[in-house]
Amino acid sequence: MHQRLRPSAIGAMGAVGVVLAIAGATGIRAQEVVDLPAEDLPLPADFELVYRIGSADAAARWEEFSTIRSMGFDGAGNLRLLDAPGTGGGGRVVVVDATGRHVRDFGRIGEGPGEFRAAVQLIVWADGRTAVEDVMHQAYHVFDPNGDFDRMVREVSAGFGITTRPGLRPQRTDAWTLIGRSGRSIVHVNMSSDDLAERTLLEAWTPAGREDQGPRFGDIEDVVGEVWGFEPEVLYDALTAGGVAFADSSAWAIKLADTLGEVSHILRRPMRPLPVTEETRRAERERRLEARRNQEVAVPAGQQVPPTAQAILDRFRSVHLEAIENMQFFPEVPVIAALRVTWDGNLWVERSTEPGEGEPGPIDVLAPDGRYIGTFPAGRLEMPDAFGPDGLAAFLETDEFDVPVITVMRLPQNVR
Repeated sequence: MHQRLRPSAIGAMGAVGVVLAIAGATGIRAQEVVDLPAEDLPLPADFELVYRIGSADAAARWEEFSTIRSMGFDGAGNLRLLDAPGTGGGGRVVVVDATGRHVRDFGRIGEGPGEFRAAVQLIVWADGRTAVEDVMHQAYHVFDPNGDFDRMVREVSAGFGITTRPGLRPQRTDAWTLIGRSGRSIVHVNMSSDDLAERTLLEAWTPAGREDQGPRFGDIEDVVGEVWGFEPEVLYDALTAGGVAFADSSAWAIKLADTLGEVSHILRRPMRPLPVTEETRRAERERRLEARRNQEVAVPAGQQVPPTAQAILDRFRSVHLEAIENMQFFPEVPVIAALRVTWDGNLWVERSTEPGEGEPGPIDVLAPDGRYIGTFPAGRLEMPDAFGPDGLAAFLETDEFDVPVITVMRLPQNVR
């Protein structure tokens, strides 16, 4: 049994809501609130299997994966996989074509440019260029479409070498530009020069008492800060025509912003957040403590963490465990658990389930213009780890031996 890994016309839209601000003499841009249907329209999850690679029974050496940290498609349907350092070694990018055939590997463990010390994520542009974030190099290795090393883009400040921008998304309309998050700000990240440049695209809503959500510096206690349970996360993805879709509250509300960061539409469904109970708090605290205790530092095979660095890591873990023990909680579980934009521009919105439940929540699908298409029922489908052209979607699982397995399916036309 496989185990999940994870850490268009307005007619069917329902009633169109009010305008929050009136454009014109005030100079304030209109934000149209669109109320989507309350009742789910079930969608079938019977997708076409394109290929499956990996597992302990892999037929070829190239698909004997260690730890898949990240993946992404290019415009030709090639899937790039970051098989990164872990307890079993690794440290390469594997390229697979649209039929599942091995194309090439590139990158390796090492100290030099194009060699990984601690690779944590990769970003793939439509033309096949690839950037690999390496937190120990405090930089991004950039490779051309053929996998040849191009250059390093340096991170100005990465603190203790911890990932600073998880979940980066390539912006479809601007070469070398990514969409990311810094605290509760959504940012443009430009990688066109040797030093990474960042600018704020928009400021998401911030809950009271959580205003200072930017990078933290100073002592380890300052870096860790307070730990909160069920804080509304800033979820986001790049829109195909430019701009960004994001969610920043406990409600079912998706905001659509243009390339200047101006919010034009707020899409809503009347879903009430689940209340947080004492039992919920206790279970969430225990879950986080267990996950932190079991978290291992990725060390390339044959190498050791220097004693000074190990002391810092041990202190960091101790402070983090103490912060979890004293964690605070928001009163509600946010309705939205994940948000992604497909290659063709549809929005996939995964809803939360009861905390502690193992199965995925329902996934609502919206057309690029906000029309509600339907919902994959709870437990029927995981959120894909990557969307590609021609309806391709990649899912990451593990087999019974905890070996990564990648399944690529083809989505029906209406939900691509």
